[in-house]
Amino acid sequence: MITLKSPREIEMMKESGALLADVHRHLREFIKPGISSWDIEVFVRDFIESHGGKAAQIGYEGYKYATCCSINSEICHGFPRKKPLKDGDLIKVDLCVEYKGAMSDSCWAYAVGQVTPEIEKLMAVTKKALYLGIEQAQVGKRIGDIGHAIQTYAEGEGFSVVRDFIGHGIGPTIHEEPAVPHYGEAGKGLRLREGMVITIEPMINTGDWKMKMDPNGWTAYTHDGGISCQYEHTLAITKNGPELLTSQGKEGTY
Repeated sequence: MITLKSPREIEMMKESGALLADVHRHLREFIKPGISSWDIEVFVRDFIESHGGKAAQIGYEGYKYATCCSINSEICHGFPRKKPLKDGDLIKVDLCVEYKGAMSDSCWAYAVGQVTPEIEKLMAVTKKALYLGIEQAQVGKRIGDIGHAIQTYAEGEGFSVVRDFIGHGIGPTIHEEPAVPHYGEAGKGLRLREGMVITIEPMINTGDWKMKMDPNGWTAYTHDGGISCQYEHTLAITKNGPELLTSQGKEGTY
């Protein structure tokens, strides 16, 4: 079921999103060669809790961690671990925050030290694809307009768009209707309405879009070993256009 949020509910989710965005701003300086994704997990959990929030992913469908830390060929849902990150790695840190009962969700990609030009381009294209999708999140537009904008741009730059994992509605729980694919046909799909709150979170690969699942039942990898990147925002559909609820400020734009 799709729930339409009131202006008051959206403001509450924006407060949650501000806390989440603050976590990502701090991670910009925290992530460097030699630290582990477990260090990131501990930092994120402590930061959220010390600011009055709750790491909402813990316990969600049995998941045990505050973060998903997906490295290089891991598409999503990577477990935090104690192996040090090395120069040239690409890590995606995905987290959800519950604050005063309101939910937010955002993933950000981080270069560890100096990455290759190919990874730099992948990061730039993925981030721009996210914002091109967000531009389509207008009252009266359709879900397919979002996916079409992302797919045509990313594929035009020589990359592929993951099909198996998509954006979603959010609040009061993490995953709600509607489903928001990052591929599709313009003018097709559910019509967007004022009060919808959704995530847009394209996962873009250097190689093929197909994935394989780790035996842990959570972590997805690229099927061909290519590198995968992801950026994600939570946003509200308003009469004045899309409103980012997890904005990091100008550094978060492309």
